[in-house]
Amino acid sequence: MNAILITGSDKGLGLEFTRQYLDAGWRVHASCRRPDQAELLQSLDQTNDRLQLHKLDVTDPASIKDLANALRDETLDVLLNNAGTYGDQEFRGFGALDYERWEHAFRVNTMGPIRVSEALLPQVSRSKKRLIVMISTKMASLSENTSGGAYLYRSSKAGLNAAAKSLALDLHDQGIGVLLLHPGWVQTDMGGESAPLPPQASIRGMREIIDRFTLAQTGHFFAYDGQEIPW
Repeated sequence: MNAILITGSDKGLGLEFTRQYLDAGWRVHASCRRPDQAELLQSLDQTNDRLQLHKLDVTDPASIKDLANALRDETLDVLLNNAGTYGDQEFRGFGALDYERWEHAFRVNTMGPIRVSEALLPQVSRSKKRLIVMISTKMASLSENTSGGAYLYRSSKAGLNAAAKSLALDLHDQGIGVLLLHPGWVQTDMGGESAPLPPQASIRGMREIIDRFTLAQTGHFFAYDGQEIPW
């Protein structure tokens, strides 16, 4: 049975990833900061014995270490780094930037996925698929930025892209892949109700890319519909 660990699994993309991988017959380790308050995630847990819930704060090294210890004997075919933050939901622009929130965005969006990947690398390396997935965004592409703004989100996700590219090169000889994905503009708390893409379609598209991944694609950046995104 294939196994996956998903961060930020209590809502939005993470919750839909959890649903779809369970439906596909995978063993799912679903993590979030407050699993005891994640009612939708708990409802899945009550109906499926292939789902295991974990407490994880990707900004807290001790929390990450505790999870790695709890999973020390597990094998993970896919590590899916989904947890993220927009940073400044009030959309304040240049001249009114919140630098504390900006720093927090880097801790969540850039450092968090790398910390989690570092801690769980042994579990990934023992698997057959050996894949680390980073949920990024087209807004992190420098060449695609034609509208400006979103300083916190764009820069912290661009930092993730740069770090993940290095990680892909460093892990290539071990046969471990690193894949970056853009989910599209999705109807979630972050994307808003006016977003054109339902979570189900976004996750189906990304799962197809994950399923057909080969090591030749490591370090590449794809949208949910399979199109490669320029840096």
